[in-house]
Amino acid sequence: MKKWIIVIVAIVLCIWMFGRMKDKKNKIVIGFGGDTMLGRLVNQVLKEKPPEYVWGDTLSLLQQTDFNIVNLETTLTQSEQAVPKVFNFKSDQKNVQCLKIANIAAVNLANNHILDYGVQGLQETIQTLDKAQIKHVGAGINLQEAAAPVIIEKNGIKIGMIGYANYPKKWGATKDKPGINFIKVGDIEKIKKDIASLKNKVDILVVSIHWGPNMRQKPNQKFIDFAHGMIDAGVDIIHGTSAHLFHGIEVYKNKLIMYDTGDFVDDYKVDPVLRNDQSLFFEVFIEKQNEKTSITQLKLTPLFISNMQVNLATGKEK
Repeated sequence: MKKWIIVIVAIVLCIWMFGRMKDKKNKIVIGFGGDTMLGRLVNQVLKEKPPEYVWGDTLSLLQQTDFNIVNLETTLTQSEQAVPKVFNFKSDQKNVQCLKIANIAAVNLANNHILDYGVQGLQETIQTLDKAQIKHVGAGINLQEAAAPVIIEKNGIKIGMIGYANYPKKWGATKDKPGINFIKVGDIEKIKKDIASLKNKVDILVVSIHWGPNMRQKPNQKFIDFAHGMIDAGVDIIHGTSAHLFHGIEVYKNKLIMYDTGDFVDDYKVDPVLRNDQSLFFEVFIEKQNEKTSITQLKLTPLFISNMQVNLATGKEK
């Protein structure tokens, strides 16, 4: 009798587990974070603290998604050859483990800091990410590499990603010069060209774009029109960064525009009015049914950045 009970329990458990697996197939959750700056004072703290320190009590949140995407606003390099500019960011190469432990599968390198330590800084950053098996877009040894997309497949859903930045123009990669995948706001033809061969290979197409000035509270009409144009061209999700402040979110033709996802972790001076230490983590829920893939939900979690660490916002901050 006991054997039969054990068999019945085992069968029920198998059916339950199969149902769970079936339910999870064709569904994913992608987490999006903003500017992730592991250099300067954050780097100093990480000389003494473990890699999980920077994520505070958000780590379980970051690890429960299928994978996460951020803008990596620092180099991972040993170079001491800082280029002449106001702020130069670099982090020890070992700190790539901060990204690994936080379930960050891909980063956008197209920004105004990836060449802070010249070509060496860029190359070492790419090598470090490659060694850690973290995908990257938006910068490379030439334009072909900087504009190259990546594809991440999870639970039967293929996510394509391309990275852009609209500044600094002088850092734009060419066919024989390293740099960023520069784009002028409004250049829809470049978007169309870049996604032409990718669109049919993926279920969801993400553009991660570092655009616009710092500390701007909302996008102007030119940026809104450009975002709409990208969606019209075939983009499904726009992941914006640069302002250090999170912006309003728009659902346009059932696609998602996150104009700016704010800061994620850094050592930046806090504006007492604009409060760039208050931010959000963006979870995008995606489902595929009958070969049609849709964005079904967006979940926002309030964050608070302090002491070179991000935590879940509580009390008044929340």
